[in-house]
Parts: sequence; structure tokens; C-alpha cells
Amino acid sequence: MNNLTFLKCVLSLCVIFPLGLPQLVRAADFPVIVKTVKPSVVAVGTFQKTRSPAVSFSGTGFVVGDGLTIITNAHVVNGALKEESGGVPGTIGILAGKGEAAEFRPATIVAIDDEHDLARLRIGGTPLPALELGDAGKVAEGQAIALTGFPLAMSLGFHHATHRGFISAITPIAKPGLDSRRLDPKVVAQLRRTPFSIFQLDTTAYPGNSGSPVYDPETGVVLGVINMVFVKGLKETAITSPSGISYAIPVNFVHDLLQKKM
Repeated sequence: MNNLTFLKCVLSLCVIFPLGLPQLVRAADFPVIVKTVKPSVVAVGTFQKTRSPAVSFSGTGFVVGDGLTIITNAHVVNGALKEESGGVPGTIGILAGKGEAAEFRPATIVAIDDEHDLARLRIGGTPLPALELGDAGKVAEGQAIALTGFPLAMSLGFHHATHRGFISAITPIAKPGLDSRRLDPKVVAQLRRTPFSIFQLDTTAYPGNSGSPVYDPETGVVLGVINMVFVKGLKETAITSPSGISYAIPVNFVHDLLQKKM
């Protein structure tokens, strides 16, 4: 092949693949990333043998570290602790696996970070595949992301769902309403704490997604944790109806939580 023929081949490829071959390869790899991430994403809820169904879950969590540590939202754990059947509290834990092979594993609460609405749980048994935690300091607005979880919890059953989007903004956790009389005690308390930023996402998440990992769609590395209750309650005090915007707690607070003891 002479130089002219080679140049024609290169130009032809540029016309056929205007975005470049690397981008197409990465897009093709996304199903592989999803397949790798799903075994590390679990449902968080309770087990109560006198209840039907015995297992109930309302949020999502994901596996890190040695395969026996679970990260989720604090409000998901607190909600699970309040679940009762006949006045008897259920056993908190996680649902892992797939379909008929799914199993409930009891969990203990190792640490709670109420300020950032994060919780760390510990399970027993065979270690599950763990996700790698990234560096939130390297996350940029416009960066592509994906999330996997259980959007509507029990309403849709134990079936992982994955969504894609991007970081639309990196903003403060709480912003005073235009009318200070509309600030509730929770917002006032947050404003008095050390401020921190959260990720605003251009993708749709639902209450059951709380605790879901937000990750790099090219690598599966975790960048943040979806939060559909705590953050929305603080960010959206100035509007009468909740928006469709999704938020995530940056992963650096997960790193901190892994060093914290209850």
C-alpha cells in the first residue's frame, strides 16, 4: 500500500467514524461495565418472617472494600429500622444476587454520617464483588455518569435498572429560600454546618435509587452516591413541588465514612 492509498483509507475512516474509533469502542464496552457493576449493587431493607412478603426493601446500596462492607444512605437505614410487622421490628439487611438466586443477608450498622446522609453496613458470608471508589476532586461538570439501582424498590421488584447521564452542576448542599420564613429546621441546621458541594445530575432517579452508586460509565469506578430524599429536601425548599433533578453525594465522603467508627 503506497502513502496515497493509506491516506485515502484514513480519510474514509474519518468520514465513517466522525467521533473517532475510541469513543465507539467505549460505547460498545458499556454493557460490559453494567454487567460487571450489577453484582455489587444490592437492595437495602428488612426481613420479618411474619410479614408477607418476608423481605421488604426501600433503597439501594453497593459493595466496597473486602466485599462485606455496604454503603447506602443513612435515611434508607433509618427508614428500614422503623419498619415493623405486628409491632415487631424487622431484621435490617441486604438482598443480593439475581432472580431466584437472590438471598437476604442480615447486616449490622457500623457507622452513620448524618451530615452527609451516608451509612456503612457490615454483612457476613461469602464476600461479594466490590466496586472501586474514585476521587470526587477529579469530577468535572459535563462528565458522563451512570447509576444502577432499584428505582421504585418493591414496586418494581428485585431487578437492577441502569441509567446514564452527566454531571450538570457541582453546587452547595443547601441554599436559603427566597423567603426565610420557608426555611425549616433541617435546612437551618445544615446551613450552620461546614458547607460542602454535591453533584447535580442530568438523569432521572427515583426514591428507591437512594444509595445507588454513581459511576464512570467507562470504568465502573464510583464517583458518588445517589440521594433522593435528604438533598432534595434541602435544595428545593424554594419551590412548592419537587423537581425532576437528581443529586449525588460525592464519593470523598464515603472514603471518610470507611474510616469512621460508630
